[in-house]
Amino acid sequence: MTQTFSLRPEIAAHMDLHPEVAAALQEGRPVVALESTIISHGMPFPQNVEMARGVEAVVREHGAVPATIAVLGGRLKVGLNDTELHQLATDKAVEKISTRDLPVTVALGRHGATTVASTMRIAALAGIRVFATGGTGGVHRGAGQSMDISADLLELARTDVCVVSAGVKSILDIGLTLEVLETQGVPAITLGSSEFPAFYSRQSGFPSPLTVQTPEEAARVLQAKWALGLSGGVLLANPIPSAAEIPAAEIGAHIEQALQDMDALGLTGKATTPYLLGRVVELTGGRSLEANIALVGHNAAVAAQVAAAYAQLG
Repeated sequence: MTQTFSLRPEIAAHMDLHPEVAAALQEGRPVVALESTIISHGMPFPQNVEMARGVEAVVREHGAVPATIAVLGGRLKVGLNDTELHQLATDKAVEKISTRDLPVTVALGRHGATTVASTMRIAALAGIRVFATGGTGGVHRGAGQSMDISADLLELARTDVCVVSAGVKSILDIGLTLEVLETQGVPAITLGSSEFPAFYSRQSGFPSPLTVQTPEEAARVLQAKWALGLSGGVLLANPIPSAAEIPAAEIGAHIEQALQDMDALGLTGKATTPYLLGRVVELTGGRSLEANIALVGHNAAVAAQVAAAYAQLG
């Protein structure tokens, strides 16, 4: 196959591509980006390492090359070796970084675990079009007073990457999140369902703005969007497998308790999501962690299928 990819010199000066990822990009083979905040701030050790390698294996099983993304020592890492992954999973100096944090993290040689927003940006710089995560950020409950709206939504509006997730996190205001996505012109598409999913649950109570039935249809949507000059990303919501879901009413009660506990502690900003997810794990006796691991693997499989189909479209 003809060479299809090369990094711009100014990007190459700050980026390290894992050899496996670099070879796949050069040859036009499908690659799936994976975030790293879920490793450093979303799950405890050693489950985080087991999950990360398990998800990478799922991507390979479905015909694509995994590229877990992080910033280590100020270098943008696209694909991690075992030493780098272990550092990311255990080093308390690793910060949770969004797009706004990238220049400081790079310039000062710091370590950063990437959120959905910063993973999207680095993936796009590396030429990767498809990204699998657990759940996407969105509008936080009470945003009318706090103005707490995830940078994930703005990144979706401006960066040409498809994000495969189990919908937006259940701890968020899903209805307002869908409204913001519509305003930003981001297609919010559900795979195989007319109802938008709610991370731990297959149902959110909100109809999906758009629906496709197969990963191949999703790939054709990506091709059409970018061929038409419609810049920005696509959110492909992939409902959690039925066997792993926690019904909305059940998880909703735990989320409300976690929100009350967070308010009592006075937590705000980027500390809120890690706290809430961790507190929900406690309240569910670990069941939400099991659901999280299951949905991440499911999203990785679908993302690999989308990436493979998109590569076939040329």
